[in-house]
Amino acid sequence: MRPASPRRSSPHTEPQSQLELPFFGADDGARDAVPMPLPSNPPAAAPGTPSRHQRALALDGHVLSYHFKRSSRRTIGFIVDESGLTVTAPRWVTIADVEAAIAEKQRWIFAKLAEWQDRAVRRRVPRVTWVDGASLPYLGQPLMLRLGRPGGPGGPLHDAASGTLWLDLPPQAQAQQMRDRVQGWLQQQARLLFVERLDFYALRLGTRYTALALSSAATRWGSCSADGRIRLNWRLIHFPLSVIDYVVAHELAHLKEMNHGPRFWQTVASVFPDFEIARANLKEHAPELVPEF
Repeated sequence: MRPASPRRSSPHTEPQSQLELPFFGADDGARDAVPMPLPSNPPAAAPGTPSRHQRALALDGHVLSYHFKRSSRRTIGFIVDESGLTVTAPRWVTIADVEAAIAEKQRWIFAKLAEWQDRAVRRRVPRVTWVDGASLPYLGQPLMLRLGRPGGPGGPLHDAASGTLWLDLPPQAQAQQMRDRVQGWLQQQARLLFVERLDFYALRLGTRYTALALSSAATRWGSCSADGRIRLNWRLIHFPLSVIDYVVAHELAHLKEMNHGPRFWQTVASVFPDFEIARANLKEHAPELVPEF
């Protein structure tokens, strides 16, 4: 499982030595795309307008900026993703034809751009300010950080009832001290929880993993090797348990199906029927929006 720049991955049908779960959008695509029919009677070998990277078009009082590319494709294509609109056209199609096609599809384009903008706003998570009273997500709920552990030293103390993590640090503690103490506690909790969930789903799947390692990779939520080694990103501890369970079930299912074909997803569904909901929730959180440490 992998997050960073969204990419479309083609399903694996051949055995793999290791499979990864991308952070964002790589399971089944994260872009909205649509082809557009070409003008009739195209000039077979006429030279086209030179490729340009960025263009703008006035539409009903709005200025639409878009990325423009030439290619060997046979249709005009539109892709709307987090970077905006990209239009790809055959080399012989004129800019006038391209912009006429954009005008024809403008309602769809503006609707998709609005969806992506709304999605970006919903994903926006403030950076953690390492001071007494700061908050970050823990198992899908806010966790308040407080200095001055009740009862004195003894390591971080989690009060689940109030959603508070007490740190045995003085009021004048530096941001680096707070960050290190919180990260260490989160990683400890992640390992304990991951082992518990791996054991639970391995039993249900009738399989066995050989080792668990915590990962802080910038590109994947988890991975599984053919010899049973599982790697899980400790930052999953920020998400609800259902999301963690999906990632765990996903990786363990690879011990039966080292691919992303239909039988793999059937295996996941056999132990986690609501995996599609959890997968969608995971995709709603881009990796760069997970609190930074």
